[in-house]
Amino acid sequence: MRQRVTRGSGEEGIALIIALMAVLLLSALGFALVMTTSTETMIATNYRNGNEGLYAADAVLERAMEDILTVPDWNKMLDGSLRSAFVDGSPSGIRYLADGSSIDLDQVLNMANCGKVTTCSASDITGNATGDRPWGTNNPVWHLYSYGAINDLLPTGTLNSPFYVVVLVADDPSENDGLPLVDGVTPCAPAQDPSGGACNPGSGVLGLRAEAFGPRGAHKVIEVTVARTDTTELERGYTGQRGQDEQNRRARKAPVQSPGKKLDSQHMSLTTGGIIQ
Repeated sequence: MRQRVTRGSGEEGIALIIALMAVLLLSALGFALVMTTSTETMIATNYRNGNEGLYAADAVLERAMEDILTVPDWNKMLDGSLRSAFVDGSPSGIRYLADGSSIDLDQVLNMANCGKVTTCSASDITGNATGDRPWGTNNPVWHLYSYGAINDLLPTGTLNSPFYVVVLVADDPSENDGLPLVDGVTPCAPAQDPSGGACNPGSGVLGLRAEAFGPRGAHKVIEVTVARTDTTELERGYTGQRGQDEQNRRARKAPVQSPGKKLDSQHMSLTTGGIIQ
């Protein structure tokens, strides 16, 4: 009898332990479900912000193109003395986004010119002939041309986006004159060899860099080139990108054209975001 009583008392509390283990298991499963749901929501939000940022950058690029069409002297844009009508104040300082975060226009400009947030020296910009700026004295010197909240693109106030957008302009690096603040003078004929400086292959060509900044660190970049043309005919490839009405409208102005190349590559990293080329 004593032995049976001892054995029975040793099993006391086993039900509580089993219950606790079941609760812990269910809690772990519930926590995993919550984490999965939260992660999926964050992924969907980041994907949406990325797409919205890409469209915002493309929109401000189109807006800047409208102003470039009316500029007869591109050198004023290259030296930073002329800007678009779409600006929200001085081309420097802090701008605040809808989610409370901020961007520094000076840092945006420095990152484009020399890849660092501090002020770029002349040697940082044109003296570096390695990496993604291999042209040396012909390295593009970016200047702010257009910048503001994407909601201000339309005077009707119908846009509702948290993104802030900027457009930078620079001389095309294919030039061979070593003057990044001056557009080339002598363009090359279709079969002319630019070696020896007889002509400038980058004459009448500008580089544009549109950047969109949004919530949760969303950042998209589009880089394109625009070329001056002496004809009202639209270049091959442009037809598939624009509607006929817009083609006719642009053809009447015709000082600037897009080369017509498609956006065919995307590079993404944790530090630079997405770059569309």
